[in-house]
Amino acid sequence: MLKTMLRGLAAASLAVLPLTVSTPSHAAETLPLSEAIARMPVAVESREGYDRDAFRHWNTGADPSDGCNTRAEVLIAEAVEPPTVGPKCRLTGGRWWSYYDQVWVTSASGLDLDHMGPLAEAWDSGASGWSPRQREAYANDQGAAASLVAVTARSNRSKADKDPAEWLPPAEQVHCRYVAEWVGTKLRWTLSADEAEVAALREVAVGCPDQTVTYETVV
Repeated sequence: MLKTMLRGLAAASLAVLPLTVSTPSHAAETLPLSEAIARMPVAVESREGYDRDAFRHWNTGADPSDGCNTRAEVLIAEAVEPPTVGPKCRLTGGRWWSYYDQVWVTSASGLDLDHMGPLAEAWDSGASGWSPRQREAYANDQGAAASLVAVTARSNRSKADKDPAEWLPPAEQVHCRYVAEWVGTKLRWTLSADEAEVAALREVAVGCPDQTVTYETVV
């Protein structure tokens, strides 16, 4: 609960938690946003061969014994007011803050779980060469607070598989946070960025002099 409140109210830094899947990880590192962007490998993207089903989700989550899949576990973790968890992990009640558009949501069915780095974007940026296990770990990553974000279905579907050169959250005041979380996700998974994407990230970063990125590389 406290983690969710802090994430909803503070955009000064990007917090990353230890990875919960059996994927090798390295020590966390914190950088100013501009330096983090500079660390991103730049490469031409290719969507050749992409299939969303190549990223298995939602799996049984971080705790297979709780009866909840990844989506439900993240919704429970991010709830500002916790929902009631019923049989077969059915969620009723609860309250969430969709930071993309600054909207309160009072039903789990009104939320989408957004992959900060869309699955298609991940494929374009290097995940096409991963094993099925790595892609499943990416699609269900609860080891970093920003990897999966509960937001309104409207904002998530507006984003779709666009990168920051094509889409930023409608709430302008969260652009620094969003870009930091985007960069942190790409660095965490050693994914590349194309030139237009990097240019857009740098443009936003100019207005975010105090923004930092903390990430822990897993691949």
